[in-house]
Amino acid sequence: MPINILMPALSPTMEKGNLAKWLKKEGDKVKSGDVIAEIETDKATMEVEAADEGTLAKILVPEGTQDVAVNAVIAVLAGDGEDVATAGAGAGKAEAPKAEAPKAEAPKANLAEAKPEKATTPAAKDGAPRAASPEAAHTNGARVFSSPLARRLAKDSGIDLARVEGSGPHGRVIARDIEKAKAGGGLKAPAAAPASSAAPSVAPSMSDQQIRALYPEGSYEVVAHDGMRRTIAQRLTQSTQTIPHFYLTIDCNLDRLMAAREDINAAAPKDKDGKPAYKLSVNDFVIKAMAIALQRIPDANVSWTEAGMLKHKHSDIGVAVAMPGGLITPIIRSAETASLSYISAQMKDFAARARARKLKPEEYQGGTTAVSNLGMYGIKDFTAVINPPHATILAVGTGEQRPIVCNGQIEIATMMSVTLSCDHRAVDGALGAELIGAFKTLIENPVMMMV
Repeated sequence: MPINILMPALSPTMEKGNLAKWLKKEGDKVKSGDVIAEIETDKATMEVEAADEGTLAKILVPEGTQDVAVNAVIAVLAGDGEDVATAGAGAGKAEAPKAEAPKAEAPKANLAEAKPEKATTPAAKDGAPRAASPEAAHTNGARVFSSPLARRLAKDSGIDLARVEGSGPHGRVIARDIEKAKAGGGLKAPAAAPASSAAPSVAPSMSDQQIRALYPEGSYEVVAHDGMRRTIAQRLTQSTQTIPHFYLTIDCNLDRLMAAREDINAAAPKDKDGKPAYKLSVNDFVIKAMAIALQRIPDANVSWTEAGMLKHKHSDIGVAVAMPGGLITPIIRSAETASLSYISAQMKDFAARARARKLKPEEYQGGTTAVSNLGMYGIKDFTAVINPPHATILAVGTGEQRPIVCNGQIEIATMMSVTLSCDHRAVDGALGAELIGAFKTLIENPVMMMV
């Protein structure tokens, strides 16, 4: 009788694996000990050997399939003397691994959304509920029609599709509606969850009754959340719940940088009114140093996706800018090739337009990392929350005079503490240490940023 080939457990803790490659094709003869496939675990790619002899009659799980459960049937082997065609035809009756229902808004291997196959199960024919399709998402039982691009943008931005006013045909949510929602417009009031609904994935806010129990009436004022604050809350909650953060802190000597900054600013050309063409800040040097550091450590210039690692060619540096009601992160594109004077001018322009809420979506979406600087508030050091899809963020403290030991002697130097937050899925400890080390080298030797 046909022999089922099962997904092997390649480690004691393995529950799922990716079937990376088939080394045999249907109809090939297989001997015991032959390598028939390659399986990817979370740590390595390993070869799978056949335990029996025969002919590979049917492959049930194609190569490239992810998250195949251990002991799921991946292929069928016809034994000696068996009809290969009959064994292969009966393979459909084998207990093949069930593919997970496609989740609305899930990223695909080509980073585009593919149309799911039509449901063919009896339950689907009888009108039973099915998994969400590309045409609709469900929130609290309500159906929301949306385009694939709109769903992807909503997921990346942490926006609840059920709260977006659709402007497409028949109220369908389209990409421009998501862009409008990001700017704080076109959002419906949040619907009250039914009493019997399942527990939300994030901690619920206090009810009116709980608020009255904790705080005397008249002792507080309720300020409604705007779209920006809700988006910040959703994205940072998503970040802390899904990204495994770890932190690396290092101290940087700013003495050379401060001297170079003073000389550059003093030499800046002046217009007819005597106003200098530019005035560099320490943060401009920080942005430039981070950009070049990512080019020197390219394996850290990445973004994690379920489909694969995105390795970025340029250093697009987001810079956190505080504004009324929240913050936004405009991006200096290809900052590794930008001059310090250009970075300075761009940041002044971005900051002014950010506070006026006049930034365009392409000016704050994407990026490969970010810088958050609280030094102007006297903060010595802190940790920042990674802003997806970034894999790192640099938290910059104030530059202050501290005693240091140099060649056995105590000296006074201008020191700045910086902390790199890393997404451990994409950037491991040693890689993060290389990146922050490259940053320290550049910030302490600013002339290296100009060659």
